[in-house]
Amino acid sequence: MSGRPVKRSLTLKGHRTSVSLEDEFWTEFRRISAEKSIPINALASEIDVNRTADIGLASAIRLYVLAAIKAERDKKLWSSS
Repeated sequence: MSGRPVKRSLTLKGHRTSVSLEDEFWTEFRRISAEKSIPINALASEIDVNRTADIGLASAIRLYVLAAIKAERDKKLWSSS
């Protein structure tokens, strides 16, 4: 694990912002974006719009990545049954 989060830049609604994410989460976030054929800024904007005000963007991205990985795992479990 990389340990400390790294600050990365994104553009949401035409405005630059930054999020601090660990390398592992950033790698998975980029992979999910590529698999969906969605630019990473567009996926981040989608997550931003759907998050509640009490959850920061970095946390919302982590939760999104976790949910995507769990969904992929569950799909594999069901298809191998």
